[in-house]
Amino acid sequence: MTPRTVSGDVGRDRRRVQYPAARGRMDVGQDGQRRPCAVVVGAGIAGLAAATGLAAATGLAAATGLAERGFRVEVIERERYLGGRVGGWTETLSDGTTVGMNRGFHAFFAQYYNLRKLLSRSDPGLTRLQRIDDYPLIDADGHREGFRHLPRTPPWNAVAFALRSPTFRLRDLIRMNARAAAPLAAVSVPQTYRQLDHLDAETFLRRINFPAAARHLAFDVFSRSFFVAPGQMSAAELAAMFHIYFLGSNEGLVFDVARDNFDVALWNPLAEYLTAPAVPGRPGSVVFHTGVSVTRIESDGAGFRLHVDTGSCLAADAVVLAVDVAGLREIVAASPGLGTAEWRSRVAELATAPAFVVHRLWLDRPLRRDRPSFLATGNLDPVDNISVLDRYERTAAEWARERGGSIVELHAYAAAEQLPGAPVRQELRGRLCARLHEIYPESAQARIVGERTLWHQDCPRFAPGDFARRPEVATPHPRLMLAGDGIRVDLPVALMERAATTGWIAATELARQWRAAGHSLQTVPNRGRSALLRTLAIRERSSS
Repeated sequence: MTPRTVSGDVGRDRRRVQYPAARGRMDVGQDGQRRPCAVVVGAGIAGLAAATGLAAATGLAAATGLAERGFRVEVIERERYLGGRVGGWTETLSDGTTVGMNRGFHAFFAQYYNLRKLLSRSDPGLTRLQRIDDYPLIDADGHREGFRHLPRTPPWNAVAFALRSPTFRLRDLIRMNARAAAPLAAVSVPQTYRQLDHLDAETFLRRINFPAAARHLAFDVFSRSFFVAPGQMSAAELAAMFHIYFLGSNEGLVFDVARDNFDVALWNPLAEYLTAPAVPGRPGSVVFHTGVSVTRIESDGAGFRLHVDTGSCLAADAVVLAVDVAGLREIVAASPGLGTAEWRSRVAELATAPAFVVHRLWLDRPLRRDRPSFLATGNLDPVDNISVLDRYERTAAEWARERGGSIVELHAYAAAEQLPGAPVRQELRGRLCARLHEIYPESAQARIVGERTLWHQDCPRFAPGDFARRPEVATPHPRLMLAGDGIRVDLPVALMERAATTGWIAATELARQWRAAGHSLQTVPNRGRSALLRTLAIRERSSS
């Protein structure tokens, strides 16, 4: 795809880039032809984007009523709910109250163009999202940062942030190594990975001579979004993150959140749209199989046979594997006929980030009214984030209003190299609560009505040197695609947006096999905005 600048009204950044959709048939079943069956394994963001891309109208919201793509799509999901790591479900507290639960808040940034396109299928106006006021950051020394009222346009957003920062002074700017720092403002994918992926983020920031306090308060938050400490994260990933959210886009760093638990606000409406009965202009619907796992896949002529843990088998003309790292490794290892030896080796090398924990508390009294919905912390181990759910989530607010209480969630990223045993989990729970009481003293007086602790280790690793060997969307089999936030894509996207983007690409690549139209994509600009800094970065690249 050849990028071009967008001039429409989707997003605010006039320099965002669009990759136009490939032309083709709008309905692969037109003229009475047999509709191919595509099986999507995994109903997270990537899988849902792929499923939507194979069944939905080109790049437009559901309300437009345009013709569907026409694939018969079946989605297999091992959990009982949709959304993957952004899924939501219900649980029952000890007093019998039914409550919403998920794996912690997710930030829906304005520059997540491809994710927002997916959500707009069932919510054209994105009314189920709401913009937060701010996302303050604090550290152990009492410093406090925020992103509210910053100018959106680079580089003035960075200048304004530095001028009002308590951890960044003019003398720090003078002492910085401008040549070493140039790649931060001159990101281009995949060139930045070729330049920086051999370095870890901590070493890179030390070379820049970035102030230690500012490093803890700002860059650590970026790195820990990948569930790793800066010493374990690729410097290229850090530079790309800084570009996507700060220096490469004027969409801003203040983000949207879901107005309700993820199942209610996002995925149930999307599932209702995708499973709607066939009507004129909408040739077919998606079928979901939840609580089912694929155990292995066999090639069957030009198609596939998928074996599932119920003992049954599904035939498919095309497959998208949109599962997590461990799931992808397991399926490929159990399917010796898939791919080449080189490709299978690259899949086997994929690794996960350290384990993280989400600890949610239902308290019998409210926190102070001035407490923010979200608070990021630096150097306040083990807490990385404190969320007050009743400030933004509808069902949580109803519970808090009825009980006169509050629902608080504590996140600890990179909490352990591997999933720990019960003693370590209990010890960390105590430390998390102690830190909450230190930061929000009124919480110490509250009685815990209910609590849930979730430990997981299923996020992809983005360590130095990983990029070159990471498998891409296309595989050696033209009708087998990969999708997910751990899959390589040479575009400036990250986290949920990378998942959505790879899902759309997988759908486009499969649609091409049947001469069907593809899907357009949008990203932040794939180059730094400053010509001077781009020149410095090129010189630095040439000398390294």
